[in-house]
This record gives sequence, C-alpha cells and structure tokens, in this order.
Amino acid sequence: MNFPHSSRREMLTRCGVGMGALGLAQLLGTSGQLTAHAKGADGLNPLAPKKPQFPAKAKHVIHIFANGGPSQVDTFDPKPLLAKYAGKPLPAANLKTERRTGAAFPSPFKFQKYGQSGLEVSEIFANTAKHIDDICVIRSMHADVPNHEPSFLLMNCGEPRQIRPSVGSWVTYGLGTENQNLPGFVAMCPGGFPLQEAQNWQAGFLPGIFQGSYVDTRNTDVEKLVEFVKNKTAPGPAQRKQLDLLAKMNAAHQAERPNDPQLEARIQSFELAYRMQSEASEAFDVSREPKHVLEAYGPGDQARSLLLARRLVERGVRFVQLSHGPVQPWDSHDDLEKEHRRLAGQIDKPIAALISDLKRLGLFEETLIIWGGEFGRTPVVELPTPGSNQGKVNGRDHNHWGFTVWMAGGGVKGGQAVGATDEFGFKAVENPVHVHDLHATILWLLGFDHEKFTYRYAGRDFRLTDVKGNVVKQVLA
Repeated sequence: MNFPHSSRREMLTRCGVGMGALGLAQLLGTSGQLTAHAKGADGLNPLAPKKPQFPAKAKHVIHIFANGGPSQVDTFDPKPLLAKYAGKPLPAANLKTERRTGAAFPSPFKFQKYGQSGLEVSEIFANTAKHIDDICVIRSMHADVPNHEPSFLLMNCGEPRQIRPSVGSWVTYGLGTENQNLPGFVAMCPGGFPLQEAQNWQAGFLPGIFQGSYVDTRNTDVEKLVEFVKNKTAPGPAQRKQLDLLAKMNAAHQAERPNDPQLEARIQSFELAYRMQSEASEAFDVSREPKHVLEAYGPGDQARSLLLARRLVERGVRFVQLSHGPVQPWDSHDDLEKEHRRLAGQIDKPIAALISDLKRLGLFEETLIIWGGEFGRTPVVELPTPGSNQGKVNGRDHNHWGFTVWMAGGGVKGGQAVGATDEFGFKAVENPVHVHDLHATILWLLGFDHEKFTYRYAGRDFRLTDVKGNVVKQVLA
C-alpha cells in the first residue's frame, strides 16, 4: 500500500482528530510564541486595534517619501560656506560616492529664518517653513551606501538586502487599525511604482494582512483609484454567499500549504475588498471636501495624495506612505535647480495645508508626519560620466554620509534642529542619526520599545531595527 506523504504539521493536525495540533497551540501559547499581536486583540482579527507597549501620543503615521534623494543643502540644511569655495575643490577631499564629483556647488536657492525658532529653510519650501516651530529637522541622518535600491529598502524596511517587513507593516502588526473597512496600511504613488516597487510596503515574514495596499493617486475617479471597489454584477447578500464559499475553499487549500504569506495575503484581500465597498468610495473621494480645503491643498497629484492621506488618517487608517512619483523623481544628477524647484513646488503647499488641516481637526498631536528621502546629495558638483548623466555639470551625486529628514506632530518636539553635518554638508558629524535610530524613534513615538517589539520567525526574534538602533531622545517632546 502507498501512503501519501504528510508533513509534520499535517500529522499533528490529523493525529487524534486534531488533538496534536491543539497540543501544539497550547505549547506555543504558554511559551509566548502565539501572541495577542499575531492573533489580534480579540483573538481572531489580526487588524483589530491593539494597545502599544506603553502610552504614546502618536496613533497614526503619514510618511512623505521624497524618493530619489533630495539635497539637504538645498532644502533644510543651509551651508553658506559653499559660496566661498564655489567652483573650487573643498579643503578636505571629497568623500567617496557612487559617481565622480568635483568642486563645491553652492545652493542656487536662498535661505531664510522662520518662526520663533529661527530655523533656516530654503525658499523652495517657504510654505512648509511657516510651520517650522512644529517641525524637528534631523540634519545628521546617514545610511549605508550611496545606491538607490538598498537605500530604499533600508529606509522603508530596515534592511538593505534581504526581504524584511516594511515600517508600515510593523506598525499595523503592533497597533492594528481603527477602521476594519479600510486597509490599515496604504501606500500611494501617483503614476506608477517607486523603485523596488511593492517591496517598499511588503509584509515580509509577517502575516500577509499587514502588507500595504497600493493606490495610484494620479487617478481622480474613485473606481480607478481603488479597482473593483464596486461590484456591478452581484448585490451585497449574493457577494457574501460567494465569499463564504470561497473562504471555505481557500481554507482547505491553505491547510495543505501552511505558512505561505502570499497565499494568506490573497485570501485576506478578498474579505478586505468586500468590506471596503461600504466605505472606500466615500473615503477616497476628495471632491466631498469643502472648497476652501481643496484650495488650501491646491491642484495636482501631490495635493490629492496628501488630502487623501488626511482623509484616511481621519477615518482610522494607521499608516499612510506617499511616494512622490514613479522610480526616483528627486534624483537630480542634472539640472538640480530646475528639478528641485519643480518638485518642491508640487509638494510644499500641500504639506503646509496638511499640517494646518490636521490641527483644525484635532489630529496633529496624534499623527506623526515624516518627510525625507532614502539619502541626500553631495555639496559638490557631479562630473560628467557617459551613460550616467547628461554631462551638464549642474547636479549632485547621491550622498549617504549626511542628509536631512524632518518629523512633526505625534509627540515630536518642534522648532529645533537635531544633529549637524560638517561645514559643507557632506557628512554627519554632530549626533549622527542612522536609519535604524530613526526607526527606533518612530516606534517609540508610537509606544513601542524597538528592542522588545519582535516577531519570531525561523527560530529568531526579529525586529525592525535588526540588532542596532537608539531612540533619538532630542526628538521627543
């Protein structure tokens, strides 16, 4: 007689009418490996709202991702000494970057002091600067390498090479979400995908339900923004019967393929899509906003994206990430003055409107806003390299040695600059803040100790910050 092959898990499930599996569940529960976080606060729904490890002000996150790497010396980290060395080599040798660089390249933009704090901000972010007393500018960020792909993953997932859960996935795993009819984690990008595509909002080894839901905010029609948000062929009760049958079939299919995150994510997506029909049509329709609100944000993809972010947070969505555009729009190897002015012009007014709007609605203190790219840019000019740039000698190369990220709202102490780069803006020299430190700080503001916030996978307790990271206490209010 031929006996079909059974895995150990199948054997435990079938042995003694499933008593083996029940025993295993008991062992996992008593050992702390089957936690409330994995099951959900109600023991069933993994997206049910959960309490953090300790009380915190921040309850939601809006990450404005300037993908491509904006220049710190042209936005929030003025370096007037560059003008003295314009067209000349810096006194110290240029740091090693991805491409060849040359002489000092002063910022083409004027900086001005704003607010009671007197922090200086570039003219291209004049509207955002009106809120500078609410913003903490971290001027001493640094990453690992001057390459987009690993730096995207480091910033968004805490690991530059291997598949790991994204920040938004960790946050929804830890806190669940307040609205079960909308995704807990929404990733927006108008017109396409950022570099590394869905890896930026992946769930990794976490259950698939914590993966981000992608929305192309270039679309203005709700039915295009959220595909298949309306079922035009079957009424609600009929859909429910279809999904119940599908759930039974999927459960049988999944039982033979345990621990398949892609399969689990697909199964969960059917239920989420059904629930979204009741609320997504309203949530994603910005035309419902009053005229004065629409005018405050202004026209364009960035305005629509940030207004949507506010509407989603207002309705209980936990984490919203907005990438500026497809691939890496802030990657100004040529024509930096033109490109940075254009890109900042698209997002500056909407950022200011977002902060004002959150204050108006009483959501600013519980919403953590983050702005920045995966790295910065060199304070020296990039030299012509065939096949790499246009040879105009008016752009900057990638710079992971020192760059700027700012935070506001949700427990952040505004009106201050934390850390500093050298006198030319090349390298973080005062209170350096690594990306792991930034992530540790984000989690702390949400009520989690990054060293104790873990998920057991492949025999190891993993965390967002790997085995590194320190909370940047100067950021905390």
